[in-house]
Amino acid sequence: MVIGMKGLELSRRYYEAYGKEMLARFPALEKEYAAGLVGRGSECFGFDDEISRDHDYGPSFCIWLRRELYEQYGRKVQEAYEEMPAEFLNVPGRVMEETGRGRVGVLCLEDFYYGLLGTEHVPVTNREWMQLQDEHLSTATNGEVFEDCSGAFSRIRDGLLSYYPEDVRIKKIVARMAKMSRAGQYNYMRAMRRGERVAAELFLHEFIRESMLLVYLLNRRYAPFDKWLHKGMKNLSTCAEIGDMISLFYQVEKAEDRLLIIEAICNIIVQELHTQGLSNLEDNFLQNHLQVVTENIKDETLRKMQFLEG
Repeated sequence: MVIGMKGLELSRRYYEAYGKEMLARFPALEKEYAAGLVGRGSECFGFDDEISRDHDYGPSFCIWLRRELYEQYGRKVQEAYEEMPAEFLNVPGRVMEETGRGRVGVLCLEDFYYGLLGTEHVPVTNREWMQLQDEHLSTATNGEVFEDCSGAFSRIRDGLLSYYPEDVRIKKIVARMAKMSRAGQYNYMRAMRRGERVAAELFLHEFIRESMLLVYLLNRRYAPFDKWLHKGMKNLSTCAEIGDMISLFYQVEKAEDRLLIIEAICNIIVQELHTQGLSNLEDNFLQNHLQVVTENIKDETLRKMQFLEG
């Protein structure tokens, strides 16, 4: 077995070694398919390791066909796909759990995006964008497209990768800030003073999660599933130090020390709001920035939404 090979690299090599030749047996699809590895699974994010390789790991890739071609050729191409060698570079064939079925092999292009996002196309309006969740967008745009002969798959992918419209991004920033301030700067210490430790821990965890989501928004990057939120921050450039500061919460026990970390994180956020021209206030209390940041939104409907919405 090739020790330590990432799933994406293994997938790419497998496609180059066997996939291209197999697909060449279908002349009608010569300029019509896309191939790569995108979607659910740690290997699509490049986060797979020795722990995650006990399932859904092994030589495999995706083939995307538009619906009419999938209905006509999907079964035959899938049969040819399954005839390729299961083992590759001494790596055993992919071991799939029941929940991992349908992630690789021949897939309907439209169904792939609909299954992740609830839509087959790139959102057009702010309302459509607001209905999508970061982790789903992150899953739909991760991984790598090895080849896209028709460009159909990549047109949707590139449209999603262009990121949220600015008004939508700002509205989501406001919502994250509102939840951070409510949970960390207000409710955490109040719960601790009342001896409500369970409630306090819930508020702290909410502050931590919302902080990470906000950092991704400030970087204009879709936040992945919770399991990879903190790990993925290492790949960000703006406010990336907040990831290290979050780790400090689990090295201290005193509420006062944790409050200092909360305030330090909020201070970094405020400085970045200044950098991005979203607020000119010096106040460290994020709640006081909400209206100022909201005034940057041009879409009247979004601007009138409650702070916590988004």
